[in-house]
Amino acid sequence: MDMTTAQWRKSSYSNPDGPQCVEVADLPGVTAVRDTQNRGLGHLTYPSAEWSGLVAALKASSGNR
Repeated sequence: MDMTTAQWRKSSYSNPDGPQCVEVADLPGVTAVRDTQNRGLGHLTYPSAEWSGLVAALKASSGNR
């Protein structure tokens, strides 16, 4: 998968001032996830529908913070 055109964004749940940050990029059919502190170590990809389901479940379990 060619990641050279990926548009990465910091997760809205990441601490903007802290070291625990996750970045995500939406690509055709998949969502890529990487650690902001260790970008060079690569990324994980998930089918977009599965990533959306995970995010929805996390929001529901946290009371939609």
